[in-house]
Amino acid sequence: MKPIHDKVAVALNFPDKVYMGAFGRDSKFEATVEDDGLRLKLVRPGEEKRVFELHIHHYLPADITAEWANSVAAAPAISKEHRDDFLEALKAAEKAVHHR
Repeated sequence: MKPIHDKVAVALNFPDKVYMGAFGRDSKFEATVEDDGLRLKLVRPGEEKRVFELHIHHYLPADITAEWANSVAAAPAISKEHRDDFLEALKAAEKAVHHR
């Protein structure tokens, strides 16, 4: 598992209940490919331990990335630090996908 360098907030809304959780710098994540998609796991250790798992088919991460790219083009500039991290991750993803 890898450390979360910033923070993540998760909310799951049902008609009669809402579940919310936060994962900060003391938390860890794991993102792995499965036959039909992506598995994301977030773990917050300690007294208030929380685990969040999400399984999504490959089309949704692709659609999310495309939609995010569209919103980036219309939004104020992203900081250089965040931009460089995203570009590095996108290049690594492209390289990994092409080598399969």
